[in-house]
Amino acid sequence: MAFRKKAEYILTYKPDILIIPECEHPDKLLFPINTPRPKDILWFGKNQNKGLAIFSYSKFRFKVLENHNEDFKMIIPIEVADGEFDFNLFAIWANNPTDRDGQYIEQVWKALLYYGNLLTDTKTILVGDFNSNSIWDKKHREGNHSDVVKHLERKGIFSTYHLYYKQKQGAEEHPTLYMYRRKDKPYHIDYCFASKELLDKVSSVEIGDFDEWTKYSDHVPVIVTFNN
Repeated sequence: MAFRKKAEYILTYKPDILIIPECEHPDKLLFPINTPRPKDILWFGKNQNKGLAIFSYSKFRFKVLENHNEDFKMIIPIEVADGEFDFNLFAIWANNPTDRDGQYIEQVWKALLYYGNLLTDTKTILVGDFNSNSIWDKKHREGNHSDVVKHLERKGIFSTYHLYYKQKQGAEEHPTLYMYRRKDKPYHIDYCFASKELLDKVSSVEIGDFDEWTKYSDHVPVIVTFNN
């Protein structure tokens, strides 16, 4: 939250694209004078202080795909293009309290089934706060974290972090969330999945350090760099 007060710290990494859950509405983004302004913005949510934002700090421009289903509140299918390289991006903040059948990872599962054709038709990235990990899988419950991972893998889409660090789902060495900003409550719940055409371009995956980021958020950044 209060991204306007924190943008300068993540912008030192010179990102091309940022996905920021729990971000205030663009009308509230009164950045300090020396903070670079995004060149394109999409924002979704009902709470003006806490939505899902997608920022471009590069030539990339965004267009919400026509078959966007608003029932999946914070899972947004976006066409990303810069005139030379195009791909589909699913910006994710798995959080829909109005869905009694499952407000977190189940939202991602339902969206994957609905957007099935998009997952195979073009280069694809899914990135954001999934609010999930396989350690919380519920037995005999369809649509848990492991179901989502397996479904994506069948589509040729894999977690960049797990491939880069050779990690197993549920046994991650690098947390992305420290609940209540406590170092003794670490969890890995933020992910970047990419299709095979993009995996070969991954040059680095970085997970932010607790001591550096805890003063800004209970989450740390997941930074994925693609060559070219």
